[in-house]
Amino acid sequence: MDGYVYAAAQARVAAPPEQVFALVTDWPRHREWMVLTSARQVGDRVEAFTGVGPLRFLDVMTISRWEPPHVVEMRHVGRLVRGDGVIRVQPYEGGSRVIWAERLHPPLGPVGRLLWPLARPVVNALARLSLHRLARLLA
Repeated sequence: MDGYVYAAAQARVAAPPEQVFALVTDWPRHREWMVLTSARQVGDRVEAFTGVGPLRFLDVMTISRWEPPHVVEMRHVGRLVRGDGVIRVQPYEGGSRVIWAERLHPPLGPVGRLLWPLARPVVNALARLSLHRLARLLA
């Protein structure tokens, strides 16, 4: 075992890759489609706040690969979330296909890895819901 956990989701979007990529990387607009998340760019970092009220956490990321309009890779460098994420936007039948994948070190070390089988379906469902919300914004 490599110590990472994995999550992924994908969705079709009825918009061209350029339009999809522009919205995906418009950090302040994340609150419009990403479930329970708001984001902002601060210098060369992206700071995303996820959760509700006191049950919020900060996810700090740096952009490790930028290839508009097809790929943005992020390195999670915060205290709670660490690892890598990627959003790929591909042309697909009259629009685009968006793929969101994460390779993360679970928080809480061995306890987090032990709990991941319970958390993974929830994380994947929230990622799918977020991508479907993104698709509705661009319909």
